[in-house]
Formats: sequence, C-alpha cells, structure tokens
Amino acid sequence: MAIEAGQQLLHYRLIEKIGAGGMGVVWKAVDTTLDREVAIKVLADAFSSDPERLVRFEREAKLLASLQHPNIAVLHGLHEAEGVRFLAMELVAGESLDIHIARGAIPIDDALDLAAQLADALEAAHASGVIHRDLKPANIQVGPDKQVKVLDFGLAKAMSPAPLSGQENPTLSPTITSTGTMAGVILGTAAYMSPEQARGHAVDQRTDIWAFGGVLFEMLTGLAPFRGTTVTDVIAAVVTKEPDWDALPAGTPTAIRRLLARCLNKNARERLHHAADARLEIADGRISEPASADAAAATHGRRDKIGWLVAAVAILAAVVIGVMPSDRTPSDQSDYRFSIAQPNDGASSAVISPNGRHLVYTSNGSLWLRSLDQAEARKLEGTTGAAGPFWAPDSRQIGFFSEGKLKKMSISGALPETLCEVLRGWGVGTWAPDGTILFEVTENP
Repeated sequence: MAIEAGQQLLHYRLIEKIGAGGMGVVWKAVDTTLDREVAIKVLADAFSSDPERLVRFEREAKLLASLQHPNIAVLHGLHEAEGVRFLAMELVAGESLDIHIARGAIPIDDALDLAAQLADALEAAHASGVIHRDLKPANIQVGPDKQVKVLDFGLAKAMSPAPLSGQENPTLSPTITSTGTMAGVILGTAAYMSPEQARGHAVDQRTDIWAFGGVLFEMLTGLAPFRGTTVTDVIAAVVTKEPDWDALPAGTPTAIRRLLARCLNKNARERLHHAADARLEIADGRISEPASADAAAATHGRRDKIGWLVAAVAILAAVVIGVMPSDRTPSDQSDYRFSIAQPNDGASSAVISPNGRHLVYTSNGSLWLRSLDQAEARKLEGTTGAAGPFWAPDSRQIGFFSEGKLKKMSISGALPETLCEVLRGWGVGTWAPDGTILFEVTENP
C-alpha cells in the first residue's frame, strides 16, 4: 500500500515524511484523538510480513512502552491499519546528535552534559531489562534545551529474528545495509557494534556500554572511534584495532580517558558493566579535574616542590634533545607545559615514550602514566610491585617486571599480560621494532 502525506492511519493523520531507515519510513503526524503531534514509523514490508517476528515485536513493544524516562522517547503504541503495521512514538524536537557532530567536535563540558544524560537513560532501560543494541549518534536527539532523547530503544532486538535454540545466531552479524531489505539479519551500524555483537555472539547490556563509549569518543573528537572505507574494514577495526586515543582533546580529564578505555575494552568481561558507573565516572571527572589542562597545570604548579619541578624540566629537555626526530620542522613541534607532584616515596625509572607524548614512572609500588599535555598522572591497574618499565616502539604498550615475571600492557587501560618468568625478580628490558623483547635480569632494586 502506498503511503502519502494527508493519509489517515486510524486516528493519525500523516503530515510529512521526516526520515527513513532500516526499519521503515518515519512520518510527522497528528493524533486527531488527543490533538498532539507524534512520529509514525511505518514498518518495512520485510518485517511486517513475518508473522513470527510480529508476535515477538508486539511482546517487546509492550515492554518498551513501559519505559518512562525523560531521556528516552516514549513509544505510544503498535498499530495496524489497512495492512500497514506502524509505531506511534513521541515526536522529539531538535536535531540528531550526528548532525551536531558533523559540525565539529563538541566542547568537553557540553559533551559530558550530553553523555551524563545518555548514561542515565541507559541505566533506566537496563534496569528494566531493555537493551538498545543500535545506539549511535543518529538515534540520539538533542533538543533546543540540550535535553537528550534516545530513540528506537530496544527496537533492534525487537526487530531481529528469534535466536536458534541452544546456538549462537549467525544472523546477528552486522551484514544489513541501510535499506533494511534483507530479512533475517539484525538492524545495526557496524561502527558502533561491540566486538561480540560484530561476531554474532549473544549480547547483554555491555554492548550498549561499548556503544556509549563510542558515542562519547565521537562527541569529543568529531571522529568515530572505528573507521574504514567499507563495512568489512570497519568491522575489522572494531574487532582488532584501538581507537586513536591521541585524537582526544588535550583538556580531556583523566577520569574521562579512563572511562573511555573501560567502555571500549574489547573483552566484555573487562569492560565497564553498568551505565550507572559511567554516570558516576563522568561526575567524578568533572569535579576532580578541570577540563582545561592549562588551568590544571597552573593549579598543581603552585603546590609542587621546586626540586621536583627542576627534575621535570630536565626530563622535558631530554625529550626535546634525545627523542625528537632530526627532520621535524618547527610546525610539527608541540609546546608541552607540565609539572609532576612529588610522590611520597620518590619516583624512579621515569621513561619517556618514543613519540615524546607520555611519561611512565614507578611510585608507591605501582606504575603511573602521565600524558605530557595533561595535568594529572593515572595509576595503571595491575602493576603492583612493578619495576624497570620500558616502552614499545609504537608508544602504545609498556613492558615491566613484577612478581618475578616479565609483563606487558596497553596504555589504554587493559590489565597486564604475563610473558614469562624471570630470575631474581626484575631486569632491564628493551622492545625491538619487530616486537622482540630483550631483557637482562639483575638483583632486586
């Protein structure tokens, strides 16, 4: 049946087409019974012609309609008229988040405001047993008052086919195109799918946590965390690559960097588990550290000890003289200003990364990582008893000795990996360009 402006579907009068996607066409309409504007989503034929899927969808729609939260668009009902299946939903004013991002990265404070609302919406939905599974900027509406509204909550799950009994469902892999004409595959966007979702595995709320991290990363940088020229390239990046952490703005609080690393951990077991934790991390990041790295550096600079400042200046001089490539032009150089608060037990084994952007050092029995354009260092989890840190050539991994073992870890926040046992507990190591690690064991420090 052809759908056109002015047409009446039950007590809804269609006004104008306002969007289209994998699930169908969206119309602005008037509810003539209640005299209010609504959004009508006419379901694509591929879904409306499948009786089993419609039964499942009706069951899921009832659950979705029970969600009442200021940051979740309301689902009013699932209807049928003249053979047409459609959803009546809240009509949300404003622009989708992807339009905002297309104009450039969002300022840190504004991005964190939006992210906090998004985390609040996820927390409420997950508490009701609803997973979005297709969270992305295009499904997030930002109103004129900067209020976030999440659209299509849970509809990806509702629209997907029933899983095979006792088996992983291979149709859950993200092979659908935006036309939505392929029956038997999940609706979703590859760039925001978690690794387990991209592999077609069963998913839980942690897949929304992954997507939340991706959306926050994109708000702060203006770039999706995983990109490629084809869908296959994007999925490969999701499964195998790390986001470009250096793309984050210099003033990004340490707590927010840590939050992003935990949300975008490829191992679901090591990923942040609850949206409430993300909301708390955002609040903590905004209270404990200024968004401006310069402001934070100035604050800490007033209280740092003079002797430690001299040491920091010496380290910076070593970076400029010994690390900077000789063919680097003045336009390539970055001007870093920083101070390091003197630890209680002093610091040792301070090592600059090959790219000159990070400093790792031992303090209070653990490793600490400091980006030279940031005001605070962060403790690397799982490094108790660490000694003798050394960098990988790509500046993304650190090798060290701890508990009689040689270990390595990514600076993104993943836990350390044991490589081998070592005699006498520690040593001095170096990381070759081909990935080979050479080390010499010595006496305990």
